[in-house]
Amino acid sequence: MLKLSKKNTAVLLIILSALFFTGMNACVRLSGDLPPVQKSFFRNFVAAIFAAVTLAKTHTPVKIPKSCRKAMLMRALCGTVGILCNFYAIDKLALADASMLNKLSPFFAVVFSMFILNEKASPKQIIAVVIAFIGSLFIIRPTFSNMELVPSLIGFLGGAAAGAAYTFVRYMGQRKVKGPIIVFCFSVFSCLATLPFMLADFRPMSTKQLLILLLAGLFAAGGQFTITGAYSFAPAKEVSVYDYSQVIFAAVAGFFLFDQVPVAMSIIGYVIIISVAVWTFIQNNKATDKTQQTKG
Repeated sequence: MLKLSKKNTAVLLIILSALFFTGMNACVRLSGDLPPVQKSFFRNFVAAIFAAVTLAKTHTPVKIPKSCRKAMLMRALCGTVGILCNFYAIDKLALADASMLNKLSPFFAVVFSMFILNEKASPKQIIAVVIAFIGSLFIIRPTFSNMELVPSLIGFLGGAAAGAAYTFVRYMGQRKVKGPIIVFCFSVFSCLATLPFMLADFRPMSTKQLLILLLAGLFAAGGQFTITGAYSFAPAKEVSVYDYSQVIFAAVAGFFLFDQVPVAMSIIGYVIIISVAVWTFIQNNKATDKTQQTKG
């Protein structure tokens, strides 16, 4: 029987998470012309149930240290904004475009870490952020003649909000707040925050639409657990680049499910952003190797 190393297991899990999140995005699009708030509620409702079951099985009490309560609130708020923006972009843009804009979150995390975690960004990290921003302009195409300008900007905002949310997750992780607690609190907050808006503009759903949204929630939960598992087997800087496989999966799903073909400018943007992500990945590994050699 083939036995995978920890790093290869992490790579396999993170690619699997990319498939799950692509499935979630596809279901969000397939659910039809429903408000993003309504879609977000059902997605987070399923995630909250999964997180609650996980906490119950492990007999883990939901306790948040006082030092992390503001961070938890900000993580939940930024995460909710990120999901709403992402779902809106999914409905209006090619699936691959929406996924790529959401994948700007690691670069935004570098920026937010400077202010929230007081971390200093290296010149290479700053260069990477600038290049990624340039790549995003090829996808956004900021001209008044671009009918998809507003959805693209909202997708860009979603990537920024997700980057901020991940920064607060890291802040709490450094203070030993467990992942399932963070997922549970975020999911419950998001459900409560979107519930009044959903009820105010609720649109009746067919059984098919309801099942598709519940399936989106299942895919989201699968993606959350597999990506968490991936980072438990290997550091993010060693495997995070494989998360960009989601853009490939999204392009394939968009083509076969929605007859979407990314325009040339968007493809150039994909290449730029993924290239700088690979470059950052290589630089991080080189830095790790140097540190290990110095200690040795």
